[in-house]
Amino acid sequence: MTALKASPRHGEWVKYDAGQGDKVDAWVVYPERSDKAPVVILIHEIFGLTDWARATADQLAAEGFLVVAPDFLSGKGEGGAGTASFKGDDVRTAIRNLDPAELKRRLDAAAAWATSQSAGGKKYGVVGFCWGGGVAFNWAIQQPELGASVVYYGVSPKTETLSTIKAPVLGLYGGDDARVTTTVPPTQEEMKRLAKRYDVKIYDGAGHAFLRQQNGMNGANLKAATDGWATTVAFLKETLAGKTK
Repeated sequence: MTALKASPRHGEWVKYDAGQGDKVDAWVVYPERSDKAPVVILIHEIFGLTDWARATADQLAAEGFLVVAPDFLSGKGEGGAGTASFKGDDVRTAIRNLDPAELKRRLDAAAAWATSQSAGGKKYGVVGFCWGGGVAFNWAIQQPELGASVVYYGVSPKTETLSTIKAPVLGLYGGDDARVTTTVPPTQEEMKRLAKRYDVKIYDGAGHAFLRQQNGMNGANLKAATDGWATTVAFLKETLAGKTK
């Protein structure tokens, strides 16, 4: 929360229309630039839209992106509230029970809202973490207009679903996160067979959620987080803004 308050960038809560009478709360951060910005949709972890997720959105905006972080628990809590209304592990249960079709509809609507803003460009990508990483990979399967997908330690989709992907995908994984990393090699093989771009980095000794838990795993998480973030920014600038080193 301290980082958010100290940020020079403009961040605000918005409520966008996702169709079917569905209104979604989202945290939006605008970059400081004079031209239209490429859009990044941020998909939170299984803990919902936390202050950490909002601060991460702010850091992406610092790199020149217009970032939208929807609260996918919008309307799911008591009295129609979102993440903040859930207690303890109830938030995980609620996330696991979300309807995949609703997730896609809300993601599509977030992209449509952001790219229609005067400060937003037409190209958009997605970055997801943990549960959100898996959703980010699946959205690449579902949305042909998506320009890039960054998957932080999210489980890979079934290989038979990968043929529809058009966006380049970046996967960042902890070497000591076998639940997730064991799903990567079959995906790599199939994406290669399909001639689709899937950049993968597996960080030795790093665990799950290394970007959030940077002080863990005897320094391996910090090393993974530092390289992973730099790789993410470069990947998004290349795919959404056409900038390379």
